[in-house]
Amino acid sequence: MLVPMPDSKSREFGILRSFANEQERDAFYESPMFKEWEERIRPLTEGEPIHRQLHGLEAWFRNPDVPEPPQWKMAFLTFVAVWPVSMAVPAMLNPLIGRSVSDVIFAGAVAAGIVVILTWVAMPLLVRVARAWLNPKVKPKG
Repeated sequence: MLVPMPDSKSREFGILRSFANEQERDAFYESPMFKEWEERIRPLTEGEPIHRQLHGLEAWFRNPDVPEPPQWKMAFLTFVAVWPVSMAVPAMLNPLIGRSVSDVIFAGAVAAGIVVILTWVAMPLLVRVARAWLNPKVKPKG
C-alpha cells in the first residue's frame, strides 16, 4: 500500500502489485475476482482508478502532483543514498552481531538494515532535499 507523504495534501493511495510477467498481470486484471473487488470498492473511491507500471525506482519518486523525473536522476539519487548506507549498516552491525552469527545471517541483517534505512529515512529525505533538481520545471510550493 502506497500512502501520501506526510507533507502532501494528496488524498491518493496506491496498491502495489507484482506479477511474474505481463500475461499473469493481464489475467489478474481480467479475472472475475478482481472485477468483483473493483465494483465493491467503487463507492469508496473518487474518480476512476489509474493503473501505472512501475519498474522499481519509480516508487520512491512517485508524486501525483509532479511529472516523474528522468530515470538517470532517480538512479543517481538512489546511488547517493545506497553508497553511504551500505557502508554504515555493516559498520554498525559488526560490533553487535558480526562474529556471533554466520555470514549468511549477517548479510541478511545488513540487507534488512539497508532496506529499512533507505525506505524510511534516506530516500524520503533525499527526495525532499533534491525536489528542485529532480523536477526543475515544477515551481516550489510556498
